[in-house]
Amino acid sequence: MRLGNKLYLFIYFFLYLNISFAEDRITSTPLMNIDEIKPSFEVLDEKNENSSLNKNLKEKQIVNILKPSQAILIGLDKITAKSSELVINLNETTKFGPLEIKILKCGKVKVDNKDDSVAYMQVKDLTKNENEKVFIFNGWMFASDPSLTPFDHAIYNLQLVNCNKA
Repeated sequence: MRLGNKLYLFIYFFLYLNISFAEDRITSTPLMNIDEIKPSFEVLDEKNENSSLNKNLKEKQIVNILKPSQAILIGLDKITAKSSELVINLNETTKFGPLEIKILKCGKVKVDNKDDSVAYMQVKDLTKNENEKVFIFNGWMFASDPSLTPFDHAIYNLQLVNCNKA
């Protein structure tokens, strides 16, 4: 036998011994009673908490009725290089050139510990009569990164700046 064959035989024999003498044990942890587990949060008085929550909800609803959300956009006409600020209330349509812009949702989100404004908007181009019911843009727009869902138009550009309460 050559040395290479002896080496393979030695490795095979060594692995066979390790496998044959290995212990097959399954270890498990004892079961816990779920009722004995204490909560990891503080237990508050439910009566006071519910009354304060209802009071806060009523105050927020009154504030929301009085102050509708607004989206602030910058509109750019690429031909004349003029930009203008557009303040659009929620669920209202505004015209910018031949574009009709409607904001359906507007708010703030926290991304990477930074506040960011986002708005769900629909844009129609009224110059094309056959496409009256088709949106040229229908989606979310982010103030911090407009390239995520860009608004593509040959002449006009829209960018979300901020969402706030009126």
